[in-house]
Order: sequence, then structure tokens, then C-alpha cells
Amino acid sequence: MNTTEQNPLDPTDAPSAHDLETARIDALVGEWLSLPVVAEKLGTSTSSVRNALGERRIVGMRRGERNVFGIPAAFLVPSHLSNPADVKQVRLTADGTEKIIILPALKGTVILLGDLGLSDEEIVSWLFSDDAMLGESPMAALRAGRKSAVRRAGQALG
Repeated sequence: MNTTEQNPLDPTDAPSAHDLETARIDALVGEWLSLPVVAEKLGTSTSSVRNALGERRIVGMRRGERNVFGIPAAFLVPSHLSNPADVKQVRLTADGTEKIIILPALKGTVILLGDLGLSDEEIVSWLFSDDAMLGESPMAALRAGRKSAVRRAGQALG
């Protein structure tokens, strides 16, 4: 045997189960935003975004090599789409751009899932994974105005 050969299956190089789950969630979510970027899009401060996290109006998770906290971009919507069942007129900010807000239906859903014992990572994963009961991901259903159906599906987890 050649003594210069290296073992190609070094177990210290293998990704952990947590790393694999984070990569799976990354693939589901797509675009992630940092706290400062969320604050900029909402036209507020980073501390206000932290308050929204504390109030469970929004959730996020640490991810990537640098373990940076991120929030799914899909949690933010133009204000005229805050209630997809009642689309309102587009509202522009002082600089002529459309006002962006946190999807209002997200808060109750996040609280429900948290009350069922799901971690923030599990909440994000569930929101972006296809659900047989809904026929789409819970996040897509929330953005389409199907809040009650999403919460029924969430309750079925408990």
C-alpha cells in the first residue's frame, strides 16, 4: 500500500446533520435578508426588526459558514398585498417606492407553531416545505390569503 495515500472519507470533513438541514432549508427559502437589509426595506431601524423578532411577528435563523442570522425575503410584502383577499391601492413612500411590510398573517402562524413546540428553524422549514393538506407550501398559501387553511394545517402538527 502506498503510504502517501490519504483516506478520501475523512469523517471530520463530513457535514453535520445540522449543516445538511440548514442547506435543505436554504434551498427551500431561496432569498435570505440580513437584519440591516430587512430594516432598510421596511424603512425602520435594526432594533425595530429585533423587536419584531421578539414579538414573533417574524422569525429567522443562523445559517451559512459565518453563521449569520437571516430572515426569509418572502416574509416581506408590498403593503397593498398585506391581505391578498382585499388587495388595496399601491402606496408609495416619500421617495416614490412602494411601502414594504411584514406579511401580517405570519405573526399568528408563527405563534401557533411556537406554541406547538417548534423551534424557529423548524418553523421556517415547515413554512417553506410543501404540505399535502394545502397542496402548496404554507408560505405560498399565506401569501395567497389562505391564513385559516395554513393555521388548520399547523394545528394538525400537534
